[in-house]
Amino acid sequence: MKAKAAAPLRKKTAPKVASKKSSSRPAIKKSPAKKSPANPDLAPSRIDEILHRLQKAYPNAKCALHHRNAWELLVATILSAQCTDARVNMVTPELFRKYPTPKAMAEAPIPAIEEEIRSTGFYHNKAKSISGAAKRITEVFHGQVPRTMDELLTIPGAARKTANVVLGTAYGIASGIVVDTHVLRISRRLSLTKNTDPKKVEQDLMQIIPRDHWIQFSHEVIHHGRQVCIARKPRCIDCTLETLCHSSDKTWSSH
Repeated sequence: MKAKAAAPLRKKTAPKVASKKSSSRPAIKKSPAKKSPANPDLAPSRIDEILHRLQKAYPNAKCALHHRNAWELLVATILSAQCTDARVNMVTPELFRKYPTPKAMAEAPIPAIEEEIRSTGFYHNKAKSISGAAKRITEVFHGQVPRTMDELLTIPGAARKTANVVLGTAYGIASGIVVDTHVLRISRRLSLTKNTDPKKVEQDLMQIIPRDHWIQFSHEVIHHGRQVCIARKPRCIDCTLETLCHSSDKTWSSH
């Protein structure tokens, strides 16, 4: 009886291993994370248009306080608190005739200064500030109004707004943006800020207004606030910015 032939051996094959992706194959890009839409009120194109219209409407806007130098502007700005520029301009000529320099003002008795500035209001505090400013400028800064924000803020009566006025107008130094009652009101009406604190408003404006416009922007907005965008019943029908404004207290709208 013949033995059965053995079945042929099957070659064992190695299990298939998934081939690695070629390094030359581009990786699948992940879709970028969705960003929240930017505030259209702060779009650069809108800011540029606001600046353009203000420049066109007030091509010669400048500080309304009369002065011949940085010292006189500093004093006039201190006096302008809670007082009109027109009233300050009536008071300062005689004040500076009697006390033309920081040294002369520093030597003047405070009651004498008070008598000269009485009509500007709050004359007790203002006289103390002016006298203190004159003494510090004379003793510490050798009779010259300093040219830096940090140094100006050490002078009695010179808060940030006053310092910005002096630096920008007297020296042409853009260290910040003057935020007075007009700039604050109009910036909020134009939705350039939601803040009410002047320091925070200034920081908001500095983020969106080009630095080379900081000084002139304040002059133009202040003029606009006095002539058109007044606090009560703004003259919206005459406003060059009306089509860019969506304020809730508008008195007239074209859109």
